[in-house]
Amino acid sequence: MAIHPTPEAPEAAAGPPAEGPWRDPSLAPEARVADLIGRMTLEEKSAQLYGIWVGADADGDGVAPHQNDMVDDVDWDTLIPRGLGQLTRPFGTAPVDPGVGSVSLARAQQAIIAAGRFGIPALAHEECLAGFTAWGATAYPVPLAWGASWDPALVAEMAHRIGRDMRSVGVHQGLAPVLDVVRDLRWGRVEETIGEDPYLVATVATAYVRGLESAGIVATLKHFAGYSASAGARNLSPVRAGARELADVILPPFEMAVQEGRPRSVMHSYAEIDGVPAAADVSLLTGLLRDTWGFTGTVVADYFGIGFLEILHRVAADRPDSARLALTAGVDVELPTVRAYGDALVGAVRDGSVPEELVDRALHRVLLQKCELGLLDPDWSPLPAGLVGVDPEQARGTVDLDPPENRALARLLAEQSCVLLANPGGTLPLAADARIAVVGPRADDALAMLGCYSFPSHVGVSHPEVPLGVDIPTVLAAVGAEFPDATVEYAQGCDVDGPDTSGIAAAVELAQAADVCVAVLGDRAGLFGRGTSGEGCDAADLTLPGKQGELLDALLATGKPVVLVLVTGRPYALGRWADRLAATVQAFFPGEEGGPALAGVLSGRINPSGRLPVGVPQGTGGQPWTYLQPPLGLAGGVSNLDPTPLYPFGHGLSYTSFAWELADTEVPAEIPTDGSADIELIVRNTGDRDGTEVVQLYLHDPVAQTTRPDVRLIGYTRVPLAAGQERRVRFRFHADLSSFTGLAGRRIVEPGDLELRFGASSADLRHTVRLRLTGPERTVDHRRRLVCDTSVE
Repeated sequence: MAIHPTPEAPEAAAGPPAEGPWRDPSLAPEARVADLIGRMTLEEKSAQLYGIWVGADADGDGVAPHQNDMVDDVDWDTLIPRGLGQLTRPFGTAPVDPGVGSVSLARAQQAIIAAGRFGIPALAHEECLAGFTAWGATAYPVPLAWGASWDPALVAEMAHRIGRDMRSVGVHQGLAPVLDVVRDLRWGRVEETIGEDPYLVATVATAYVRGLESAGIVATLKHFAGYSASAGARNLSPVRAGARELADVILPPFEMAVQEGRPRSVMHSYAEIDGVPAAADVSLLTGLLRDTWGFTGTVVADYFGIGFLEILHRVAADRPDSARLALTAGVDVELPTVRAYGDALVGAVRDGSVPEELVDRALHRVLLQKCELGLLDPDWSPLPAGLVGVDPEQARGTVDLDPPENRALARLLAEQSCVLLANPGGTLPLAADARIAVVGPRADDALAMLGCYSFPSHVGVSHPEVPLGVDIPTVLAAVGAEFPDATVEYAQGCDVDGPDTSGIAAAVELAQAADVCVAVLGDRAGLFGRGTSGEGCDAADLTLPGKQGELLDALLATGKPVVLVLVTGRPYALGRWADRLAATVQAFFPGEEGGPALAGVLSGRINPSGRLPVGVPQGTGGQPWTYLQPPLGLAGGVSNLDPTPLYPFGHGLSYTSFAWELADTEVPAEIPTDGSADIELIVRNTGDRDGTEVVQLYLHDPVAQTTRPDVRLIGYTRVPLAAGQERRVRFRFHADLSSFTGLAGRRIVEPGDLELRFGASSADLRHTVRLRLTGPERTVDHRRRLVCDTSVE
């Protein structure tokens, strides 16, 4: 989109007097907003309901679906006298020095303020899925790595740091976190999810929301809802999930985040569920989200999602009709740029096809949020502290978005998210003076550490002349630094996804001469087919991309110990090699400090504590599959396909050992259907080095009125233990945690027998506590107990 701002603002639009009580910060926000709305023309009202994407390119590689088809040229000078709701991605569209970008954003805000009658600034939003998506900002691990850490508190701290950096340069809203629950591992956006279990997704994502909001940034839940359940794992394809899958798997993370995290925005999904697109679903965006759950913030469109009602879903005849559907459903803001909510909406209101009350309803929510952010206050300044009066070029190099404390946090999260899948012969940790052959297409590429929404992968790849902006040690460089007394040599072997096998022979020769071979394989993040993982990069099956499987076969044929290090955005089927590998380490795009984290695991400096947020398949068949299966979804004699994973959800090994036992505290045999019980375990580190165990609590419901997963996660906690130390771990189980959607379509707590199973994974279940729920069947709602409280003493 081309815009051409000029220093002189055009003449302001005519209308009622602009000044009034809405300017008074001492008045209640509701009163201020009501007064302001009464003074606005229809054009001024609609202008607050859309964004403008400055610098968006209609040519070349897009960063949003159908970007090249949907971006219109917009005349900045004509638009801004009406006002403007949002500025889209002022830092995340092209590489810009953060200091320069901050001053440039402030100047754009000054132009908006000067041009309009009311002088209301725009709300600036950015992506922040794996860190602030801006040049020079810290590239943290992707959400799937957050899930692998099983550490909500650490994720909350990361989110706070991300939010603090965004606020420092004038950004107000962050388009994260993703709360989609993985339903098919072949889906390209698995890397953006937290995992395959709704409780893990809910607790980690809610922590992220709290962290981002604590920094003053508007957190945006996405993608509401059903997006990850697309048929065939194809991006944007229809969702055919039933009502119970939606209620018990897809929706609970959003429910918890709204109730416990208090986000101020929600983004609708691109999905159509049973033929109804989310952007036009009144029952979802208004009935459930607002009327039932009590959400009071803004609902924003996923990029071009309102236009897709016309272009892709074909439920709208034209732009005015798509505006009607979206506003009726409850979509308040059109992003990333104006199509339906501008002149098309104004005309539809004037001809009577869209009630102005719908515009006012959305406008009220938008202005109330701007009021809460201080954007309606007379003393609001667009310039961050320290940059007032600074020329953009003078600001170059003055803003550091990747300070040492950010990098330290990025490394800690990367370390905690590395999962040791197997180490059967104790090959790891490697000897300090070993001769190490580092082989593979992910070993010497900095971008191997990053997901598709990290700036260098998301935008930087379209600007190869621009430096990465942050230091990203490769695995090869990190191994060399980690093992100063070792001989470390490298061969690429093959490409990530290309057909060329000519480099395999050199890799084999290198491995044959080494004591151990470290094979670094995996994905290349990208967008819309430009990678093997990422948005629009869906997989036909779960075979390692390209010729990497052939490379691994050749390395194993040497007879030398091969340690497989996977740096991926999804798990891949590993059964073909599992019994021949010396060890296997899994990392999910671990961010800018991922290389040193992985090297630390190989050396033993880091004792791995990550646990799988998704299972690792044995073979490529039997998909889609997750561990949340009723009996007939598990392996059995009725099918020749066995979907049992090679490494199950929750699995992860350590370099030390742990022993568990149930504490001698009394656990009641029965509790009422509205009651609770405390269950305690003693966890002991029986090894000779410090480590962290992750204790997981699963629910098994032997008999229920609808089929239920054999086990499902209802609680967990990390337990750090020094060598020889033991600690008491307490779980407070509330009957609400057993609730599910019953035959009548209501969420119920059903009386009867339950088993609480404590495990080191969904398959490694070590202790069982049996309880009976007594009393009447209870109907529960969003006010039920959502979290299993835990404590470690």
